[in-house]
Amino acid sequence: MYSDRINSLPPYLFAAIDEAKALMVAKGVDVIDLGVGDPDQPTPSHIVESLCEAVHDPKTHRYPSYTGMLAFREAAANWCKKSRELEIDPKSEILTMIGSKEGVAHIPLAFINPGDVVLVPDPAYPVYNIGTQFAGGISHIMPLLEENNFLPDLDAIPKDVLSRTKLIFLNYPNNPTSSTADTKFFEEVVDFANENDILVVHDNAYSEMVFDGYKAPSFLSVNGAMDIGIELYSLSKTYNMTGWRIAFAIGNSEIISGLGKVKSNIDSGAFDAIQIAGITALSSSQQCVSDMNRIYAERRDVLQKGLNEIGIDVKPPKATFYVWAPVPEGYDSIGFSKLLLENAGIVATPGVGFGKYGEGYIRFALTQSVQRINEAVERMSKLDI
Repeated sequence: MYSDRINSLPPYLFAAIDEAKALMVAKGVDVIDLGVGDPDQPTPSHIVESLCEAVHDPKTHRYPSYTGMLAFREAAANWCKKSRELEIDPKSEILTMIGSKEGVAHIPLAFINPGDVVLVPDPAYPVYNIGTQFAGGISHIMPLLEENNFLPDLDAIPKDVLSRTKLIFLNYPNNPTSSTADTKFFEEVVDFANENDILVVHDNAYSEMVFDGYKAPSFLSVNGAMDIGIELYSLSKTYNMTGWRIAFAIGNSEIISGLGKVKSNIDSGAFDAIQIAGITALSSSQQCVSDMNRIYAERRDVLQKGLNEIGIDVKPPKATFYVWAPVPEGYDSIGFSKLLLENAGIVATPGVGFGKYGEGYIRFALTQSVQRINEAVERMSKLDI
């Protein structure tokens, strides 16, 4: 019944985790979910109130603009200037998206012909590879290894692959490894992309989830990046708005236009009332972001300390709300995640679910209270690992 395109897909990682969790809950297990990266705190009240007011305005009930409200794109441009010192034209260099996942999935449709190569990191968000497959492209895997600080080795990509490559996906701060990239690396990426005529898509969904004084650089802040790339920003994690589905792409106007052409033929744009709430989020005080980062930092410290005490060596991440931990000796990532779920009632994501090179690791999301994280650590301490 299904197309070859669908039949070729692996089971979507988080759907499989949800099924396994549901089975345990049905058995009466008190499950502590540290799996999917979905913020547990509510959207800040001033953003919710903005949405409520906008929803009551009948003008927001009609079809929205395919490219997004100009007022939202202007707010995004102002936010980029204030937070990243980027000068972005809201009319031609910004596109509103229905969440950044939509942008990741659609961008290959705009630029990839069947047989073209896309450079895809591994481990990584699965949609980089799936979006490439949907467009008929070929994913060339770039291993993210701990010895390289989970950065891809661009020099290791074969020349014959580069001659067929049209696009590269990057994501820093990184999901799932929580690693970061500095400006020097982004400069190398710009040189690499120019030398090989490759478009760069930098997924910057975790840009604001930073700790200990760290500030995540923008790829587009590097000289020449605007000529060959775009950056995707999401309000989902920054403002606890995952269910709202609102994000934006910024960068090279031709790439933005290409993505916009796909969107205009597939969807009808983001709901205006949600864009108005997004304007409120981007334009108001960012204290709510700082407050959430303090909460995540406290949770990170509790989990790291607990894991280290039971013999799982992890370093405190500078960004994202994930802890990427090596599995104990004698386990693979699926086996250890199964042990945690079945013997301790803890959901964590096996690293291999993010790709071959995620094997040997497990990802914990900091989406539970300190109390629940302490309880999770206590449960783990009782396991024979």
